[in-house]
Amino acid sequence: MTGRIVCTLLLAAVAGSMALGAPGPVAAQEGNPEEGAEVFKKCRACHDVGPEAKNKVGPVLNDIVGRKAGTIEGFTYSEANKAAGGKGLTWTEDVLLKYLENPLTFMPGTKMAFAGLKDEQDRKDLIAFLKKHTKK
Repeated sequence: MTGRIVCTLLLAAVAGSMALGAPGPVAAQEGNPEEGAEVFKKCRACHDVGPEAKNKVGPVLNDIVGRKAGTIEGFTYSEANKAAGGKGLTWTEDVLLKYLENPLTFMPGTKMAFAGLKDEQDRKDLIAFLKKHTKK
């Protein structure tokens, strides 16, 4: 009987704290592709995406999510990027999330002279936008 009372009181306390807005587990926020389109404006000087995309200073980013590093035909990659691809680096969402925070730290020797996106939500939004340009 005492066990039931303790359990009931515990459930009531948890329910009460949730009703008061006490923090509980929070699901990871997904990326928003519309917001990502805005973030991509920081990338457009060097990268292109979409049906008419062409390599610029940086490679085309169509199909980047799931692609092996250093593999766009006709683009001259840094030795660091080619070596990463040769070792099997694939641009998964998790890898992109880390890379985009600070490309030079993630891949020393990369030609991508970009300070990175410090805000994690901006990175998630950008990745969601890029996924819209992935056929896989």
